[in-house]
Amino acid sequence: MRFTCEKSMLVQGLNIAGRTVAQKSSLSVLEGLLCRAGVGVSLTGYNMETAITYTVEADVADPGVCILPAKLFGDIIRRLPEGPVTVVVDDNYKVAIRSGYASFNISAEAAEDYPELPDVNTGRGIRIPQTALKDLISGTIFAVSENQGRPIHTGVKFEVENDKISAIAVDGFRLARRTYHAETPTERELSFVVPASGLKEVEKILSDSEEDAIFTLGPKHILFDIGSATLVCRLLEGDFLDWRKVVPTNCPVKLVAHVSDLASSMERVGLIVSEKYKSPVRCVFSNQVLQLRTNTTIGAAEDRCSIAGDGGELEIGFNVRYLADALRVIPSEEVVLELTNGLSPIVMTPVDEKHDFSYMVLPVRIKNG
Repeated sequence: MRFTCEKSMLVQGLNIAGRTVAQKSSLSVLEGLLCRAGVGVSLTGYNMETAITYTVEADVADPGVCILPAKLFGDIIRRLPEGPVTVVVDDNYKVAIRSGYASFNISAEAAEDYPELPDVNTGRGIRIPQTALKDLISGTIFAVSENQGRPIHTGVKFEVENDKISAIAVDGFRLARRTYHAETPTERELSFVVPASGLKEVEKILSDSEEDAIFTLGPKHILFDIGSATLVCRLLEGDFLDWRKVVPTNCPVKLVAHVSDLASSMERVGLIVSEKYKSPVRCVFSNQVLQLRTNTTIGAAEDRCSIAGDGGELEIGFNVRYLADALRVIPSEEVVLELTNGLSPIVMTPVDEKHDFSYMVLPVRIKNG
């Protein structure tokens, strides 16, 4: 195998594909990068859960395939001078790396023992702008559960309909939903759950461009095709929460708040709250004003935020981090706060139809006074 490519492009491929190289594995080959030279050079990292393949433009003089030591090869390439890099692998899997005056000789392995990547049906994929898919993921993934007792909730549920794609995450204390309205009909009806670990890698690969990403569903896996990168991961199986039945509708109290002002107030009051000193934030929804205050063993905090509407002195306690997490990803300048009573969740929804989202946070019981 022999190929030449620009160092910067090779580094980009190593940075992306290397994220799914197994750190420690009973299969030592998984601690390496599968390198295949043909039409360009593809680099693959696979940890038996998620695989990323990144294809680099290269001048391939001699096609071939081998397993490169991921860390050593990556460290060498990153420290080479800028410019073209030539990699030669002989029949004994001795690797010669040259760039400018720098040269290295290391050892690779045969690729026969590298496991086959999951097979995803090469059916018609679903297209979505990269920026839209990124918004769906970043707008929900923070609310996935970390409780392995319900593994289905450690992922994000996607619901594909003819004219829209929704992403939903729940963790037992909150719910996040974002919906993208497709300009071109998907002509599909699908429902599946993607593990958060795989989606975090997808999110890192996605750019803020209108270029399409494509995802294709297999029997047990999903394939994301994003520019020069592909990612495949196993789908989660089980019964996901019927979220439509738990999100309150027709709440009697509807108030409007400026997202950045409300987020700033939450963050200020939240300075007194920590993982060690947990305490709910007491929210009193009055006429045109939301009062926030909390007390912990390390101190007390109080703030207020302007709102539009009258909450009738409704008092509710919330986990401040859960509210702040939701406010941080709301895409609009203003948000509707929908409330029922002191023991019911708060639901945050858009003011206008330009956005489509809902964020629900369950209340925390507070002591009188």
